[in-house]
Amino acid sequence: MTTSTATRLPVPLGLLMAVIAGMAMPAQGRVNGQLGDTLGDGVLAALISFGVGLVIILAIAAALPAGRRSVAAIPAAFRTRAFPWWYVFAGAFGAYFVITQGLVVGVLGIAVFTVANVTGQTIGSMIVDGTGFGPGGRRPITGLRVIATVIMLGAVVWAVSPQLGDAVAHPAALLLPMILPFVGGILNGFQTAMNGTQTKHYGVFIPATLFNFAAGTVALAVALGVERLWHHPTGELPHQWWLYTGGLFGVIFISMASYLARHLGVLLTSLGMIAGQLMGSLVMDALWPVAGKGVHLATVLGSLLAIAAVALASVQPGASMPWDRSRTRMR
Repeated sequence: MTTSTATRLPVPLGLLMAVIAGMAMPAQGRVNGQLGDTLGDGVLAALISFGVGLVIILAIAAALPAGRRSVAAIPAAFRTRAFPWWYVFAGAFGAYFVITQGLVVGVLGIAVFTVANVTGQTIGSMIVDGTGFGPGGRRPITGLRVIATVIMLGAVVWAVSPQLGDAVAHPAALLLPMILPFVGGILNGFQTAMNGTQTKHYGVFIPATLFNFAAGTVALAVALGVERLWHHPTGELPHQWWLYTGGLFGVIFISMASYLARHLGVLLTSLGMIAGQLMGSLVMDALWPVAGKGVHLATVLGSLLAIAAVALASVQPGASMPWDRSRTRMR
């Protein structure tokens, strides 16, 4: 299958899609967290989530004609070396992120973990776009986008500041554990680029998403086997159906990221999804608060600032700013 010539996606529409896809991430985290608590094993919960996602994407591939055609084209893609074969293991980066959550969230807290991960994600995305590793080729890192990235990092810190607690008082003790989510964020940028390159070749997101969940499921199965050498949880599988929907949310944001990376670039896709993640967290805190915690003003303001950062980053190179157009009319 040759790469299809897709119509150019308008940037505002692409950013809206990225924000909506990003909102699925905290929903998945909340569901998987509850499942892990019930089972007494976060790795097993992640494996179930990836397994459900794999079943969903297999069903989509079987049901849609485009899905069946794209899966049938996979052997030809390997024969012709349409892209490096190891791109199909991008899902292992997602498995690494989930395992990292289980290892250090208890040490760092979710706020510090989020800041470290988002920092790595923005840096990784800038590297991917700046070097041309992504499916859209090399995209210039303009001054506006650097400023927008800094604003986004500030917005994330502001949004999670009510959860930081005493963490800021002991930065040295947290430095080493923060490396794990930071590296996970960098890898996320490359994961998006690798999935996006596969999607560009096939014309649809299904093969990339299928490989993503297959690789992640295998990696988590291996991690679970190692964990069983010293940890034997006593929890039982819950009966609430919604605790198994984490894989569905995963399919949403992975497939959308794979599709959008070609049109927006990895950096702009990541910034849009980070903003969506903050907005989704607001919705989760309002509708499904944890331990009685509600919505904080800092989280609302930080999320609004994140939206402003995405808008700033979306300005295309060479495009005139609103104040420039006003100045032109005055002349």
